Amino acid sequence: MFRRTFWFTAGAAAGVWATTKVNRKLKQLTPESLAAQAADKAIEAGHKLKDFALDVREGMVRREAELGGALGLEAPVDPDLPVQPHFAVEAAEPPANTHTHRKLPYNSNNRNEDH
Repeated sequence: MFRRTFWFTAGAAAGVWATTKVNRKLKQLTPESLAAQAADKAIEAGHKLKDFALDVREGMVRREAELGGALGLEAPVDPDLPVQPHFAVEAAEPPANTHTHRKLPYNSNNRNEDH
């Protein structure tokens, strides 16, 4: 009698445990849950990419300072020499004439691009 009661209780407990486990897994596999997990992973990847870009930029600035010091580019400028400004591809401030847009020197033969 006690044996049957024990095995009946053990079987019922195992059934409840298995049903709970399956229901949890099914809730994790719903489209809403999968979309939320994908969004979380994308945000995490974006943060990692941003951290990587900031690390690269910091190393780039440090290396440019080292090279500038080694090559004497940061030496005092002789006031008698004409100053030649160096322009980046994209200016930090918009140019005075805002009607024209600067473009990168890029030629593509891809017909699928928007023109």
